[in-house]
Amino acid sequence: MESIDVAKVAIKMALSTRSEELELKESYAKKQIRVAAVDFGGDFVNSIKKIIERAVVAAKREGVIEEETHVLEGAVVGATREAISQVMQKALGLNVGGKIGIARWGEHISVAMFFGVGFLNLNEVVIGLGHRSIPNFNK
Repeated sequence: MESIDVAKVAIKMALSTRSEELELKESYAKKQIRVAAVDFGGDFVNSIKKIIERAVVAAKREGVIEEETHVLEGAVVGATREAISQVMQKALGLNVGGKIGIARWGEHISVAMFFGVGFLNLNEVVIGLGHRSIPNFNK
């Protein structure tokens, strides 16, 4: 599996409904791919810190990264910030709502964000993706 495959898994997690998410978790677990997903929403600028925190907490909760491993936490933060930076121009000053998908296999971790950016009833759909290479402690 390569980084592009891990990114595809993260995107699938971000696009999934709650019931699909549970099925995907089971399916990917059989392939030894660690995944997590979490919803987010609010004013974009005020939500950036909360989005990053939610990604790290979800990654820890679902076992995508080990508890209190600052190298892995930093990888999730960096990939999440990269995904945010890709959508910032469309989202500044508006409300957002969507889902973060996280996937890890071996030395690859990807964070995908899929969300709607809205003003009144006018919505734009946006996706951002970040990837980091991390140490594979399971070797």
